[in-house]
Amino acid sequence: MRVKRGVTSHAKHKKIFEANKGYRMTKRRLIRVAKEAYLHAGEYAFAGRKNKKRDFRATWISRISHAVVIKGTSYSKFMNAIKKANIVIDRKIMAYLIVNKPESFDAIFKTATGTK
Repeated sequence: MRVKRGVTSHAKHKKIFEANKGYRMTKRRLIRVAKEAYLHAGEYAFAGRKNKKRDFRATWISRISHAVVIKGTSYSKFMNAIKKANIVIDRKIMAYLIVNKPESFDAIFKTATGTK
């Protein structure tokens, strides 16, 4: 007895086509091309999630750097001073303080660098 696979094939294809909505040309119409585009999109999404973390860290560092250069020191000297003063605060929180609570950042800066 032979097995007819029309229903399962159609369901699999439908899943791929649903995922590829919004793609252009054959990437949304032809199953071979659509499947390849679907796989590549998954790889790009995975890489993008990793790059997002890298990009945010770079943004935080540039914000901190800009804030401390205005106060007359460099980023590396400031981060060294933070470590020597045993202030445990990460770059994300520091960048948040620079943007939203500058007076708190000023206090941290003064404590770390020993300025008045």
